[in-house]
Formats: sequence, C-alpha cells, structure tokens
Amino acid sequence: MNVAIVKYNAGNICSVDYALRRLGIEAVVTADAELLQKADKVIFPGVGEAHTTMQHLRQQGLDRVIAALRQPTLGICLGMQLMCRFSDEGGVDCLGIFDAEVKRFPAGKQQEKVPHMGWNTLGNVKDGLFDHRQEGQYVYFVHSYYVPVNESTAAVTDYILPFSAALKKDNFYATQFHPEKSGAVGEAILKNFLNL
Repeated sequence: MNVAIVKYNAGNICSVDYALRRLGIEAVVTADAELLQKADKVIFPGVGEAHTTMQHLRQQGLDRVIAALRQPTLGICLGMQLMCRFSDEGGVDCLGIFDAEVKRFPAGKQQEKVPHMGWNTLGNVKDGLFDHRQEGQYVYFVHSYYVPVNESTAAVTDYILPFSAALKKDNFYATQFHPEKSGAVGEAILKNFLNL
C-alpha cells in the first residue's frame, strides 16, 4: 500500500510515520503534489498554529492539492482543523472541506483547563474510521481549539462542552485526537483507515 504523509511546517510528522511503521507501512513524507495525488491513502498530520500554517500551505500550493484529493485522506489534530472552513486561531480561512468553524474553548471550571490535554472518551462513533469497539474508549488529545458538533461529526467527546472528536465527509476523515499517540485504540483506528 502506498501511503503519503503531507510534509509541511507543522509538527508530529515523525510520530505518525513511526506509528505507521509499527503497522508495517513505509510511508513517504512529501510535499510533492504528484506523489500525494498518486498515493493510495494520504495522512495530513499537524501540531502548530492555524494562521501561519495556512499561509505556508498556500505558498506551497498544498491547499489546492489537499482539497482536491480523491483517495481516503486523514487529517489529525491541526490537520482536522485546517480541513474546516474557518479557524478562530488567527482568524484564517482554511481548506473548506468541512463546512464548520474552529472555535477556541471557553474558560472552563477550575479542573477544566485549556488546552484540553490528556485522555478522554469517544462517543457516538460512526462507521468509517470507527467500529463499535471504539465506543467509550479513551484517546489522547492536545488542543485549545475545537470543532463544534455538526453534520460531518463522526465521533463526539465532552470537555467543557461536547465537540467533534472526528469528522467524515466523502473521502475525507479527520480526528481531533492523536491516534498515533492513543495506544491500542489509536492503532485500531489507523488500521481501520488503512483498510478503507
């Protein structure tokens, strides 16, 4: 299987690559449009800041390449947020794959600090990346911004308020959590994506 990881100015690429290697997949890490378009599966990871990253994607022409992909494509964390229409982080227009806006978490109670960092459960999981075994399971999050529950929501997590833990539309899948850092549950979700 030919898997490509989008190379850009955001972190976490090495963690995703290593998680795929544990599953026996040698991914190519690339910003080359042709290699991304030819891949069987594409992963769009991310740890960073939305405004700066969108500027970089536009300068490289990757914004158009990613939005036009036709194979199964998985956005992770910032990758998921950049697949939305707009982000409050820097007030930036994003890729517009999902018709949703990314919001900053409101201040929570004293025990609910921002960023949301650590393990939390998945609920209302839908077919695609998930099967019934992931319902109620714990996955790992690190984020200060969230995507509200919307028509593309494929899983929900509650922290300060219910938000989209995952999204799905056509060939695009996305997780706010980090499957590559979520142990056996995350590994199963990555396998589900690779088996699409």
